[in-house]
Amino acid sequence: MTQAAILPRDWPNRAASRFVRAAGMTWHVQTMGAGPVLLLAHGTGAATHSWRGLAPLLAEHFSVVAPDLPGHGFSPAPPKARLTLPFMARTLAELCNTMAVRPTIVVGHSAGAAILARACLDGLMDPRALVSLNGALLPMFGLPGKIFSPLAKLVIGIPGLANMFLRHTGNRAVVERLLRETGSTIDAAGVDFYARLAANPAHAGAALNMMASWDLPPLGRDLPRLKPKLLLIVGDNDRSIAPADSEKVRDIVPGAALVRLPRLGHLAHEESPEATASLVTAFARTAGVLPA
Repeated sequence: MTQAAILPRDWPNRAASRFVRAAGMTWHVQTMGAGPVLLLAHGTGAATHSWRGLAPLLAEHFSVVAPDLPGHGFSPAPPKARLTLPFMARTLAELCNTMAVRPTIVVGHSAGAAILARACLDGLMDPRALVSLNGALLPMFGLPGKIFSPLAKLVIGIPGLANMFLRHTGNRAVVERLLRETGSTIDAAGVDFYARLAANPAHAGAALNMMASWDLPPLGRDLPRLKPKLLLIVGDNDRSIAPADSEKVRDIVPGAALVRLPRLGHLAHEESPEATASLVTAFARTAGVLPA
């Protein structure tokens, strides 16, 4: 079976898909459009389907590069890899080097924004602009911070418990409830793509591995020295990451800008790709990525 054969025939933007060997793994990457290179990084538990509406709109102005991150979607992780923030940042940069692309603007959703910020801070990428879509850029405080990462570490550390946990996450009703709890309402096709991914133990396991390995305090301390111009796009109804977190980031990163999208949740870029694309394109012009 060829690598392309593993892609479902109805996978969004399938014609733009290719497979690239880089950083010790084979990546599923979608490329489309022409112009300055724009790199997309999805969040934990997502894949290229998350950009199904947004990527074609951005491709009207940019050369879009959208990979499935290690262990997610159709990009298997290297054996025994701990999906830490520095690991994800380094391997994503190695993918760009292998593809001979130098992103001028990078756009990340949730954990994807943290990966891109880490890559910029570590000198692995040097874009002019970074767009955070409901970015997970600060440590989770309160009850979520006390539960999610410790729970993920516990599940991974106990033999047999991870398999039981993953069988539960593969239940469509569970996926539907988790999506509702993000504060977003996405279309039925989007729900179906998430459910199909969650039913894949490798994909679900990578999301669990990522949660267990995540360490955001160092990123939070380093953010004030972020070099690219930063735009924070925030869904007012985000129930996964408090909108107030992005306000804190705006206040500590010199020159950062923040735009709030009324009535949209954590998956705002899926709920309204048109509004998101318009904001990204306008910001690219402000940052000198596109002509004014």
